[in-house]
Amino acid sequence: MIKHIAGLILIMLFFSCRSDINGDQQIPLDSAEIQRIITDAPELDPEEAIRAMVVEEGFEVKLVASEPLISSPVAMNFDSKGRIWVVEMNNYMPDADGTGEEEAGGKIVILEDTNQDLKMDSRTVFLDSLVLPRALCLVGGGILVAEPPYLWYYQIENDKPINKQLIDSAYTEGGNVEAQSNGLYRAMDNWIYSSGSQKRYRKVGEEWLTDTTHLRGQWGISQDDQGRLYYNNNSQNILGDFFLPSLGAANPDQRTVSGFNERIVPDKRVFPIRPTPGVNRGYQDNVLDDSLRLRTFTAASGPIIYRGDLFKDSYYQNAFVGEPAANLIKRNILKKDGFTIHGEPAYEGKEFLASYDERFRPVTLYNGPDGALYIVDMYRGIIQHKLFLTDYLRSEIDKRDLDQPINLGRIYKVIPKDADINTVEFPENPKQLAQLLSHKNGWVRDQAQQIIIDKNYKELAPALRDNLRNKKNSILATHSLWTLEGLGELQTVDIRELLNSSERELKIQALTAMSSILDENNVNDFAEIFSNIIQTQDSISATYLAFQLGHIRSVQPKLAQQLREDLTETFPQNRFILDAIISTLSGREKSIYDNLGETKKDTSLLFVKKLENILATIESNKANRDINLLRKKYSRGVSIFRSTCQPCHGADGNGIESLAPPLNNSDWVQGNKERLIAIVLYGLRGPITVAGKSYDHIGGEMPGIGTNIDIVDEDISQLLSFIRQNWNNDAPEISREEVIKIRKKYKDRQEAFTQDELYRIQ
Repeated sequence: MIKHIAGLILIMLFFSCRSDINGDQQIPLDSAEIQRIITDAPELDPEEAIRAMVVEEGFEVKLVASEPLISSPVAMNFDSKGRIWVVEMNNYMPDADGTGEEEAGGKIVILEDTNQDLKMDSRTVFLDSLVLPRALCLVGGGILVAEPPYLWYYQIENDKPINKQLIDSAYTEGGNVEAQSNGLYRAMDNWIYSSGSQKRYRKVGEEWLTDTTHLRGQWGISQDDQGRLYYNNNSQNILGDFFLPSLGAANPDQRTVSGFNERIVPDKRVFPIRPTPGVNRGYQDNVLDDSLRLRTFTAASGPIIYRGDLFKDSYYQNAFVGEPAANLIKRNILKKDGFTIHGEPAYEGKEFLASYDERFRPVTLYNGPDGALYIVDMYRGIIQHKLFLTDYLRSEIDKRDLDQPINLGRIYKVIPKDADINTVEFPENPKQLAQLLSHKNGWVRDQAQQIIIDKNYKELAPALRDNLRNKKNSILATHSLWTLEGLGELQTVDIRELLNSSERELKIQALTAMSSILDENNVNDFAEIFSNIIQTQDSISATYLAFQLGHIRSVQPKLAQQLREDLTETFPQNRFILDAIISTLSGREKSIYDNLGETKKDTSLLFVKKLENILATIESNKANRDINLLRKKYSRGVSIFRSTCQPCHGADGNGIESLAPPLNNSDWVQGNKERLIAIVLYGLRGPITVAGKSYDHIGGEMPGIGTNIDIVDEDISQLLSFIRQNWNNDAPEISREEVIKIRKKYKDRQEAFTQDELYRIQ
């Protein structure tokens, strides 16, 4: 393999010009250096690592921080002083077996540039002795810290933690480090959202609120200028929401809601500049191309929507995605059509940034206060967690000594060449602070909004209200709206004025924020506006109105019923509006269906079909097995299910959109034992049909757990018995001996099974 790699170097670029670490004369990499870096995968110092990068013409990469100032960084936040708060996951995979991973070596550190040379030079440990911390969020004069399974809040006093408070004892579930909740993104609507979670959080005064939201993504989360969220999973480019995040998650029996978890960029191809044999499934056909380079995403990190003011306008609100396994960062261009958003990669056959260095691991990306694009590079050889580590990848790790060194790490920023870098100072004066809500840099606008709310500057309400009337700057009006909402100063007149705006974006922002002020005293003030939205067949605004029917019903049931009937009659085939309506009907689906009347139960009507589907789901859920009995009988199996299966297949076994098909009512789960054991031991790849439905749109591969040294045959027996007898499934348990038999039968196998291969097992 190594000889093959060396031969491939001859057909690569012979050199690549990069700026050195201090921005001096460009230093070329010659072909010998490239060959050494690719073949030996040596640890590179930061200057060498930057020289090993190829970034889009017109840009350069600058070092912001590196070891020993930081180690194993996985997430960061800027504060209003321009300091960087970093999560260090120091004990992640110390070796290929994960030895010592449970030790409390994680930290939260504060990095500061004390000499104003645009590089961090000071390190302060804020928290230490953490076990695999994974996310943080500065809010309300304190900080949220995710330390599985807990979510903690600390007040900050002189850069020290005080008054530790438990916000959630189950922020994450299971032991799968790659699939636990993370992100803690403070969005425009003043709620804090996470990737890989159905919970959102908000601090109101001294009280913490927790609410249900959509399950989104796997690692990382971001927003655009309107507050819509974007995310992905390991094998997708970009997923995201067409609608604002607070909507559509109120019905627990509704498996999917149109407009959420949409595939924004379906093109999953990647174009590394180096061979990438060190990926978990590199031995399989079509994972690597003829040059041994990864073809599609396999370890995608969450996208960042670029909202800075340093790049050209054509880059604004582009989506950048890191792929640590391919040592690159992809740029995607997004386009909006009505309320739908679609995108495509900016280039064919190349990437925005790629590295020859196998240890370059861009795990998260961020906007910065200076308008730059920031990269958190975990900088290490092993990125795959032990839970699914294949023998093939272990061999690749051994070939190039990728298990050492650990606990390095870098933060870089990408800027245009010769850019004039300016830092923003956040004034103490509230009026001056409010002026930053119209700043060209989205990060600055977000930060100004958050400071105003955290410091409770209610005296700004009149000025913010004036901003709502600024027809020339809808972004300023949007931030002002949500700042008023966060201060608790939003009024009926504010919403009415925006609902009558000719600017549709402001109208839908108002329809979303309306729920925070709607009551029995003002609901009738909006009735005429609601009716006009439907009568003019404004399908975009009508969808937002449909999402709010639950709130309207809580204060005026008759109005809500009339609006629902008008919406279904006016938009009978609009899946977005109908799903929005159903999202507000939790517990009332059957009574509404029964009251439709025979003339309205035409099975060709989409609303009727959707109601029948959710009624079937409700009946199915009623028949679910008693989970407590199964937990007692298969305790180890339940634990493994939570860590390995639940993140993709869901706690209810009904599968997760774009990730995995259902286990509940699955013929694969309840059928042939040998097939099921083979899938779990060795994995499954390619499209699969479950209960008559094809799942060819689900990307990636289900990895097997047969090589995991921490999971023994009895564990697998319990896991499979648990899922065969859970939910609506009703099949005999699987014994340890049956697992051993299949393991012996396929003892030399490494590849995951395909559906066709499984069908041949009788």
